[in-house]
Amino acid sequence: MSTAMPFPTPDDTAETYWNGFYRSLDRSVDSPPGPNALLVEEVGPLSPGTALDLGCGFGGDAIWLATQGWRVTAVDVSGAALERAGEYAARADVAERIDWQRHDLTATFPAGTHDLVCAQFLHSPMERPGQRDAILRRALDAVAPGGSLLVTGHTGIPDSMKDTPFDVHLPTTTELRAALRPDPAVWSTVTERAATREATGPDGRSFTHRDMMLRLVRTQAYA
Repeated sequence: MSTAMPFPTPDDTAETYWNGFYRSLDRSVDSPPGPNALLVEEVGPLSPGTALDLGCGFGGDAIWLATQGWRVTAVDVSGAALERAGEYAARADVAERIDWQRHDLTATFPAGTHDLVCAQFLHSPMERPGQRDAILRRALDAVAPGGSLLVTGHTGIPDSMKDTPFDVHLPTTTELRAALRPDPAVWSTVTERAATREATGPDGRSFTHRDMMLRLVRTQAYA
């Protein structure tokens, strides 16, 4: 499956851009992309509860969480992505465990609190300065006491993506924590690390991804 990213046009909204991207991908694929390996590593030991997956795309992470016993609210701006994700969930026999919701997270946010709120590679060429930070600050409010906010992201653009429209800032964990400003009386940092992984691009060449992971646990409710 090719994942080449188109450049936005002046008329694009986040919804039209991502609908166009997901509709361009191969419809013959019978299963979603596998879950993010960093998510599996971090969440695997946790007891299942309720989860909120922000920017779920074709649902690889949401479906994996559901197979592990989580009840998942999975959100994306693209109705095209959510339609495909729902088909994949039905094939995996976990459709009843996932609530698919369409949100432009710069404007609306799903209701409720969750034991796990995760945002895996929530980057977009449609992003404006400060929008991602604002979304993740809202994500903090969606974490139930005892629950986790898990954010993974790129910290550098690999060579395979040098001709893509991604020119947004990709923060380190230190920069992300500074932007989120978690109250130390309420939040504890459980995981904060950089990670590298090898991958193969559509042209068959290998390249290195430079990623980060931050997991905060809400130790108590706000007063």
